[in-house]
Amino acid sequence: MSLELALTAARAASAKTLEETVVLDVGDLIAITEYFVVTSGRNERQVRSIVDEVDRQCKAAGSGPARQVEGLTEGRWVLMDFGDVVIHVFDSEAREFYGLERLWSDADRVGVDTELTVRGATN
Repeated sequence: MSLELALTAARAASAKTLEETVVLDVGDLIAITEYFVVTSGRNERQVRSIVDEVDRQCKAAGSGPARQVEGLTEGRWVLMDFGDVVIHVFDSEAREFYGLERLWSDADRVGVDTELTVRGATN
């Protein structure tokens, strides 16, 4: 379920930006969450649009609202905490400055286009 939510969030973000959206599997590295979704917009307005779309699509997928959302007022780095999935939406400058992908370079990357398979299904 966590991977499904991470991919839903990543696809929602990708629909609103041309910037790269990355899903990092951090579950083996930290105990507080399973996945980080990292994305960015070019300005505050686009960051808010990405946050709104991620929120809308995650709710539609049945996740309920984020447990906590921080940084929305400034719009430079918005953190959306869904428990097992934490979404980081930066403006481009803040994303480069904080470099989460470099900081968590030991984490496996999950392709946003990854297809989920039903457990027990045979091909």
